[in-house]
Amino acid sequence: MPEPVERNLGLDLVRVTETAALRAARWLGRGNKEEVDQAAVDGMRLHLSTIEIDGTVVIGEGEKDEAPMLFNGESVGTGEGMVVDVAVDPIDGTTLTAAGLPGAIAVIAISEGRGSMYAPGSLVYMDKIAVGPEAAGVVDLEAPVATNLKRVAKANDKNLSDLRCLILDRPRNQKYVDAVREAGARISLFRDGDVAGAIATAQENHEADILLGIGGSPEAVLAAAALACMGGEIQCRLWPRDESEEQYAREEGLDLAEVMTTSDLVGSPNVFFAATGVTGGEFLRRVNFKGEDQAITDSVIMRSKTGSIRYMQALHDLGRLREISSLVID
Repeated sequence: MPEPVERNLGLDLVRVTETAALRAARWLGRGNKEEVDQAAVDGMRLHLSTIEIDGTVVIGEGEKDEAPMLFNGESVGTGEGMVVDVAVDPIDGTTLTAAGLPGAIAVIAISEGRGSMYAPGSLVYMDKIAVGPEAAGVVDLEAPVATNLKRVAKANDKNLSDLRCLILDRPRNQKYVDAVREAGARISLFRDGDVAGAIATAQENHEADILLGIGGSPEAVLAAAALACMGGEIQCRLWPRDESEEQYAREEGLDLAEVMTTSDLVGSPNVFFAATGVTGGEFLRRVNFKGEDQAITDSVIMRSKTGSIRYMQALHDLGRLREISSLVID
């Protein structure tokens, strides 16, 4: 007897990211990133409560005393169905959305099994390198930047001078900018949103080849979930900002020299990932409001177990949604 077909939870998850994106997009360019985040959290949490999973948030909006909803340790879903770890970023790029700039997406990932996702705790930054399927297995976080660039160029069948590197635009990443320029490759600096940046390196016909630099730890785990589905690779190392974070690492027994791989960050072979574009950019198109009661969203749904990647455009009738749902999109 063949095994029964499993339900693709990604199709449920994309409703979560669509709602978060629709709500946050109303705040595009209005200068209030707190309202952007709150709107997305409200929508994301409401839909999460309807999904048949027994989920625990391991990467969320922060600790319970800091975040009333989607906090680390919160139980989500109906409490029945697959036991999963949940990682969310209601808006990866709240500042971008508030400023009306491209690059923001709504993101969620789940991984089957309790303890199947890495939880970085209070260490919120990681040094990272991410590449797509062509260069998976050839990069090394501990190797010189120039060495990695040469390897990635060869894997992508490109001249090194044509290679395009994505680097988060922060003073702490100046050493990477200098090293890439010295090697002779091209650079695109971006202000926020390194989940989308990492994923952009693994898209089919990708224009970006490698992501380098120090960015968020939660974003590294979310990117690892997507790259596990896409066949790409991410390597990371915890990056303490100061002595107090180094002390925290010592007390928690964390090895600051350890290089973590994709499977260290997301250990389950059954991972689901969904994202919806908010402001447009490298990865997904922005929410487009049409007329008074319609909106178009652009999303992606992935699953590592099957290797399926679905890009989906959806037309939303907001008037009908108001009639049948307690969720107000406006």
